[in-house]
Amino acid sequence: MGCCQSKEGKRDWKPLEDRSCTDIPWLIFFMLFCAGMLCICGFAIATGAASRLISGYDSFGNTCGQRNTQIDGVDLSGRDMRENKYVFFLEPCNFDVINRRIKSIALCVSQCPNTQLQTYNDLKQFANNNGSQLCTYDITPTRYPSHSERQTKCPKLPVHASKSVPVFRRCIPVDIACYAEFIQAFVTFVSDNSVLHRVTAGVMASKEIIMGLCVLALVLSLLMMVVIRYISKVLVWILTILVIVCSIGGTGVLWWLYTDHRIALNNNSTSVFGKEVASDNVKALLIYAIIATIFTVVLLLVMFFMRKRVALTIALFHVAGKVFIHLPLLVLQPFWTFLCLMLFWVYWIAVLLFLGTAGTPFKNNSTNLVEYKLQEPLQYMVWYHAVGLIWISEYILAFQQMTIAGAVVTYYFTRNKSQMPSVPILKSMGRTLRYHLGTIAKGSFIITLVKIPRLILTYIHSQLKGKENACARCMLKACVCCLWCLEKCLAYLNQNAYTATAINSTSFCTSARDAFVILVENALRVAAINTVGDFVLFLGKVLIVSCTAFAGVLALNYQREYTVWVLPLLIVCLFAFLVAHCFLSVFENVVDVLFLCFAVDTKYNDGSPGHEYYMDKALMEFVENSKKMGLHKSAGGARDGKEMESMTRGRGTLA
Repeated sequence: MGCCQSKEGKRDWKPLEDRSCTDIPWLIFFMLFCAGMLCICGFAIATGAASRLISGYDSFGNTCGQRNTQIDGVDLSGRDMRENKYVFFLEPCNFDVINRRIKSIALCVSQCPNTQLQTYNDLKQFANNNGSQLCTYDITPTRYPSHSERQTKCPKLPVHASKSVPVFRRCIPVDIACYAEFIQAFVTFVSDNSVLHRVTAGVMASKEIIMGLCVLALVLSLLMMVVIRYISKVLVWILTILVIVCSIGGTGVLWWLYTDHRIALNNNSTSVFGKEVASDNVKALLIYAIIATIFTVVLLLVMFFMRKRVALTIALFHVAGKVFIHLPLLVLQPFWTFLCLMLFWVYWIAVLLFLGTAGTPFKNNSTNLVEYKLQEPLQYMVWYHAVGLIWISEYILAFQQMTIAGAVVTYYFTRNKSQMPSVPILKSMGRTLRYHLGTIAKGSFIITLVKIPRLILTYIHSQLKGKENACARCMLKACVCCLWCLEKCLAYLNQNAYTATAINSTSFCTSARDAFVILVENALRVAAINTVGDFVLFLGKVLIVSCTAFAGVLALNYQREYTVWVLPLLIVCLFAFLVAHCFLSVFENVVDVLFLCFAVDTKYNDGSPGHEYYMDKALMEFVENSKKMGLHKSAGGARDGKEMESMTRGRGTLA
């Protein structure tokens, strides 16, 4: 399974002709790993962790709703709780925010209290009427009012009315005062109650606006995909002009709003809370205006220096637009990937919760209560489960990349587009499932090997923040940055390796080697074409975020009396960027796949009979324009000059 054990020599590429299974040992390894993940889930369920999580258990090791066995040293364990199906906490509002748990004795009861109970006589009457004992099992209801330990073994008075949570069967108080105590504890934990209160109030007051702006971001992303598909020839100039206008206009509006709010603050005579909110808004607007000004200046400078090269991306975007015309289901790929990731993450979190209640029971001598804890060898299951989160998530993303690559490769290397499969994206997905699951398992595992130490170093850095010396801090940051750069480079190489596998059905290492050689041979083209295309797509993301943020500023401007803008606007901008990234990243992948296909086409074909070019006419015009602008030159400039002449002679064979 080593990465450099490939023995395949030089051979002619035969796109889409030969299909064979690739990296079978890695597929077997991945399947064994997934079997281990399922064994962890099965272990948690077999040891009763699933039932304890869903049904709940008391502080003496009894699972509610079941017959239990005796635990050594715990007198109140081993009880028949088939009639007592609900978990009741004596002090449900006693939160331990740091350890994220309720510091209270838990009992199994047959019914949650449906009315507020003020006295111990009320507890006694409730037990007699409903058969639900709210004090510990060693106290009979008749002794509730007079028992000497009623302060610790009975619930804290008054007992608020509660209802059971669906599925998890916990008695949760319906009185808002309990949640107010939790919020107060949380605010005390973060040590900034005034700011947190105002920010939270701003989010709650603007929730309708936030939802509306998120929908707007989704609509703008869909419109951007439509623009890419139908008017790609003028897309670059439209994006360039709109980004310039929006950046300058947005910056001007922010400075105008800052001036307006500052004048209103100086002339305002409202309450102290209103002045604090207005002051926060003025500070936020000033920060936003300064950041927008710096961003606009940098953006204009970059666009000025790249103005000649941006024009060359029009033809490449035109070809990519044709791909989306023939493969419209490519737009839905982020939805399927997101759905698969969500289903896996839900499964992963559920198993993690199972592991939290798995293990053997033991008596805590300090509290005399029962807790469940995994034995030391079994604790490694949590680490195994954590690695599974990263690897399988990367595997799902890699499956999307391989599917997109296979569909675009099919489009590029099919001379007669009318003879393409009816649903190319599904055909590509089928080929990936049948032949290349081992390849994406190997590629995603390599990314996982780099990502895990980076996450560990990041965690160590956050834990030691303020404790380590300056040298250690710099070394940690340098290691994290190097691993981050290595991860991005490997991710880019993996994507091109998947494309090479989709073209010629070779193993991951052979594909990665061939893709790397081709990218090095076309280094200047990669810099001048691929990077500019990514930059234009980045401008598209900036445009979507800018329009959404601009609409958010205008909408929130009508709530200046009681809304703090900071968090609502950040939430909206983050969501807008994520949505735009999901849609435009597919287009970015298509551009990268097209470029590698083009490089393979020009390297192994010369336009002669039997070696005709596959490329589109628009892409040929793009190459000729690149030649005129001097962007096509590489280390083998003389060979490229002959290649351009032969490409011109072979134009009659273009699809």
